[in-house]
Amino acid sequence: MYGLLALARGIDAVNEWVGRTVSWFTLAMVLVTVVIVVLRYGFSIGFIWMQESVRFGHTFVFLLCAGYTLLHNGHVRVDVYYLKMSERGKATVDIIGSILFLIPVCVAILIASWDYVLNSWAEMEGSMEERGLHAVYLLKTCIWLFSGLMIAQAVSRVIHAAATLLGIEHAAADDGAGIL
Repeated sequence: MYGLLALARGIDAVNEWVGRTVSWFTLAMVLVTVVIVVLRYGFSIGFIWMQESVRFGHTFVFLLCAGYTLLHNGHVRVDVYYLKMSERGKATVDIIGSILFLIPVCVAILIASWDYVLNSWAEMEGSMEERGLHAVYLLKTCIWLFSGLMIAQAVSRVIHAAATLLGIEHAAADDGAGIL
């Protein structure tokens, strides 16, 4: 079990690093949006590539930081029962939810997007706008990265929950963030 816990901590470290690194795109998006607004309304100038860069950043943040959000239990839950459960009860729900719902959905996303992403790479798909960003294939690749990071974090969550059930590890204190 200690080897699995080491694997889980490694997965946690990867999602922590990805989340902290990619989250900086939010600052870049804000700054670029301010520049877009100033140029458009102050000088009647617009750049399609700038507008598309905000969309790229948005994609990166939401898809690549999902594993980080799961790591920190930040996904919204509408579950009044989970909030009041014991540590062992929460661990059981986490195992069942991850194995029966989260992992299968992410695998389905991977399967459904397989040809979609491969075709995009085969064509080196770019923007539909002439002066846009010609790397749409990178956006579509984020679908795979999202699924991979989420599956990995779900596996980590199952390992941590199993360790909690076995009394090897205590669940991290939950501050109630993300729970309604």
